[in-house]
Amino acid sequence: MVALVSTVAYLGLEARSVEVQCQIAPGLPAFALVGLPDKAVGESRQRVSAALTAMGLALPPKRITINLSPADLPKEGSHYDLPIALALLAAMGVCDAEQLADFVAVGELALDGRVIPSPGVLLAALHASACDKGLICPAAQGSEARWADGVPVLAAPNLVSLLNHLKGTQVLPVPEPGRADPPERGPDLKQVKGQETARRALEIAAAGAHNLLMIGPPGAGKSLLASCLPGVLPELTPAEALEVSMVASVAGTLVDGRISRARPYRAPHHSASMAALTGGGLKVRPGEVSLAHLGVLFLDELPEFQRAVLDSLRQPLETGEVTVARANAHVTYPARVQLVAAMNPCRCGHLGDPALACSRAPRCAADYQSKVSGPLLDRIDLHVEVDPVSAADLALPPPTEGSAEVAARVRAARAIQTARLAGTRLRTNAELDGDLLQAHATPDDAGRKLLMQAAEALRLSARGYTRMLRVARTIADLAGVETVGRIHVAEALSYRRQPPRA
Repeated sequence: MVALVSTVAYLGLEARSVEVQCQIAPGLPAFALVGLPDKAVGESRQRVSAALTAMGLALPPKRITINLSPADLPKEGSHYDLPIALALLAAMGVCDAEQLADFVAVGELALDGRVIPSPGVLLAALHASACDKGLICPAAQGSEARWADGVPVLAAPNLVSLLNHLKGTQVLPVPEPGRADPPERGPDLKQVKGQETARRALEIAAAGAHNLLMIGPPGAGKSLLASCLPGVLPELTPAEALEVSMVASVAGTLVDGRISRARPYRAPHHSASMAALTGGGLKVRPGEVSLAHLGVLFLDELPEFQRAVLDSLRQPLETGEVTVARANAHVTYPARVQLVAAMNPCRCGHLGDPALACSRAPRCAADYQSKVSGPLLDRIDLHVEVDPVSAADLALPPPTEGSAEVAARVRAARAIQTARLAGTRLRTNAELDGDLLQAHATPDDAGRKLLMQAAEALRLSARGYTRMLRVARTIADLAGVETVGRIHVAEALSYRRQPPRA
């Protein structure tokens, strides 16, 4: 007899069907596990055996073969423990194999028979919904699985309670859907004194999801400005929140099934490796650029990152996704992020201040900023100089306008973009391209003339020209104007900066 149980294999944000086949045949006692398992899956033999022993069951003294089909698909992760155990119990006649045919099972087993959490339950639930099946998962992740509409969920704390439920001697409680946490807003813009130009650039960046680079001396408030950005960004829509939570589920960072409506804000240290930033590792987990999907990726001390690590962001910033290619895996994760970066103008940080600048100025600025490649800078829409704040400015009372007022204008601009882009897959002005860019961001005659003159003087690339149009469109949206005019183009051009030359 061969018992069958359905489970899944994760390839990025895709869950593929895997069939766990168990055969118990005459022969010398053995427990073989085949179907391209990795080390974690191979070790499930010991965990399953220990869990059955804790239940008072012994493996039959026969040849046990577990096949994970399709056999040419690599299997990774500990979530295969539960389906392997259920297939084995069905082959032993302990539970009914026909009941299990209506479910997809995922979960790791403890040695005492507890079913403990494993990454990716939300993806498994969505896959089960697409297959018109229920889901068997750990009790701690039942609320996460309930986010998939219409999926019957058996959230089992241990194997014994799951078997009793299948036999009808016990009823597992139906888990409640995870709650949506209120968004965390971060510092208020009222804490930022002075820096009117930087505050305006931050508002434009938030309104159109544009990339932003802030350059200024230490202590000027660059990091504070970046940390204020979540407070002015609009909340995620329900569909966007589910999309972000799928990435968090695969990464194992979705706690208690809580889905947040706040946009992700990731700020990796400049010592981060390429795998940490773009994804990879032994199991090809999502990196920071994917964990920040539909949110903000803040890179402080930009030139201190390894140049190869920074350049690995060039494709994700352009396409909105990152593909991690390995010898045994080829995985694509979403990476539609808003890049916000901060840097000092030079290594000492005091370029332009004769009293504090080093003796190598201005050559030191060119050397320091050259660590960031031109193609990456070309992908940043807004470049703003953040000047130092004097003690007199700090002594002034807080500004009357804070994050709430700016957020209201940002929401209004985003609403205009949502209505404009209805029926397309685009969300913001930062994604405008091709015919849509031509139709909605073409300036009037005066604006077009100014843009052509500036493009020639600044020697803008085709990408730079396109990004200027997108920023001008956002500035017009903030003003509530339908046509992009000369004043909008002029402001957009004021944020385009040429790097210093040696």
